[in-house]
Amino acid sequence: MSSYASISSDKLSRLIGTAYAPILIDVRIDDDFAADPRLIPGATRRSHSEVQDWASQFTGQTVVVVCHKGQKLSEGTAAWLRHHGVAAEILEGGQTGWRQAELPTVPADKIPARDGRGRTVWVTRSRPKIDRIACPWLIRRFIDPAAVFLFVTSAEVQSVAERFNATPFDIENVFWSHRGELCTFDLMVEEFGLATPALQRLATMVRAADTARPDLSPEAPGLLAASLGLSRMYDDDLEQLAAGMLLYDAFNRWCRDATKETHNWPTNKVKP
Repeated sequence: MSSYASISSDKLSRLIGTAYAPILIDVRIDDDFAADPRLIPGATRRSHSEVQDWASQFTGQTVVVVCHKGQKLSEGTAAWLRHHGVAAEILEGGQTGWRQAELPTVPADKIPARDGRGRTVWVTRSRPKIDRIACPWLIRRFIDPAAVFLFVTSAEVQSVAERFNATPFDIENVFWSHRGELCTFDLMVEEFGLATPALQRLATMVRAADTARPDLSPEAPGLLAASLGLSRMYDDDLEQLAAGMLLYDAFNRWCRDATKETHNWPTNKVKP
């Protein structure tokens, strides 16, 4: 039975991928995680037994706690979080219920190692246009909301990756890059297990705009124009990324919820 302190898989799935998604904390024990080493998009793992040590990091924020079946571990962890001033809910049915609903999950072994503050760190070429804005958006909305992105000179991406333990993307000869006809965004959607109809449609838009194939998507010219416009508006790549997050939020919601909507301006009829 649901309660004021729980959220359904359906409702949570509508929040994930938006700017309003709660923080997701997976507290499954190691044995349960080993049996299903995948995460709900955006979730991070923490130990329920250490909740008193890390709870205060989330004071004033909204959290959903996930355990194996949505019972004792998530209930107890959420209660401790509320004790620390966190608006904490549990996921009804836990990871098991989410999987039974056939909702997307991310293979944990595809997520790069996190730094000392629990963040994934990524590095790519400076002056992003399309793929290098779309990929950070996907990562922050579905993989790691706290992800850090370093934009550096093209020739130094690999060296910066090695020296700063960052994951390179959208450059030649690395895992997270173009592959065949697919662009980097396509690859991330597939590899992270996020191939929902909405994200596949968005991926086609990104590929069409990024690889000069407007025939693939009628929306691609608009995405290209907006992306090039943003690149002219901002000299700072991080400011451009912040603006681009809103752009991709809008395209994602259109792909998910509004592709069938039309806007018809009423015709002015002249009276005889």
